[in-house]
Amino acid sequence: MAAQHPNAPVPAPSGTPAEEPPHERSFAGVVHDNVRHTENFTVIGNHLLQHKELSLLAIGLGCYIQSVRQGTSVGIKTLAARFPEGPTRIAAALRELEEHGYLQRTPVRTSTGRIVTRTVSCNRPGHSGGAREAAPRRPARRAAPEKPAPRKRLPAVPQPSYPAPALLQAALDVLTGLRRRDPRLLLSATDAEHLAPGVAAWLEREVTPTAVRHALTENLPCEPLIRPAALLAHRLAAQLPPPPPLRPPASPAPAPRHPLQTCDGCDRAFRAPAPGRCRDCRADPSAAGA
Repeated sequence: MAAQHPNAPVPAPSGTPAEEPPHERSFAGVVHDNVRHTENFTVIGNHLLQHKELSLLAIGLGCYIQSVRQGTSVGIKTLAARFPEGPTRIAAALRELEEHGYLQRTPVRTSTGRIVTRTVSCNRPGHSGGAREAAPRRPARRAAPEKPAPRKRLPAVPQPSYPAPALLQAALDVLTGLRRRDPRLLLSATDAEHLAPGVAAWLEREVTPTAVRHALTENLPCEPLIRPAALLAHRLAAQLPPPPPLRPPASPAPAPRHPLQTCDGCDRAFRAPAPGRCRDCRADPSAAGA
């Protein structure tokens, strides 16, 4: 018979959790040490986190998809490159999320004919928003066409003192020829009509058409011209040359040189248009009587 040891400690009875004291029972499960998030967080419902039918991989994948930004790729290849799980396990987890309404994947044809998968993540399956998403959308009403913005007025240009039709036509010829030197200077009929008096003022000041074209097309900016007519109007006004100097009046024509005549009174030669008496004989009455 084995020896008995009356002084040996009695083993503690194996009690159930219900029999443990409350202060000791709290150490049996998880203890939360939470901090309230104020930025960079995602609100996810417990219906997904504690789902009884989804696998742990599907729950984790559903949480990840709900946390990413709008437009982030969540295809099988992208997720397999992001996580250590392979494409087969990730594809199975995505199908689980689809079966329980947390994910909707629909093939859509783009305008170029390419077929892509449109993925919609639902953070609460069965809510009314999904019904509105699935319902066919009514075509949006066409907004009334907006009135075009009023056309900006061109700067004023110099005016000729006498706008003769031939002068204005010569000015129009100069303006229409500018596009041959720079295609950006293609003008509308309205713009050319507005600029023609300014070019006529230059031509009226004895500036040749070639000099006018050079002044309007020299040192143009390299960037596209938004309003070429406004640029030309500014140059016509800012670079208008001064009027030509006044010409001195023409000297009177010299008196005609008459032929020599012989005076009938004193036989002296004098110049006159016709024969007769010289100036002295005409002034002396006594000579006239002789």
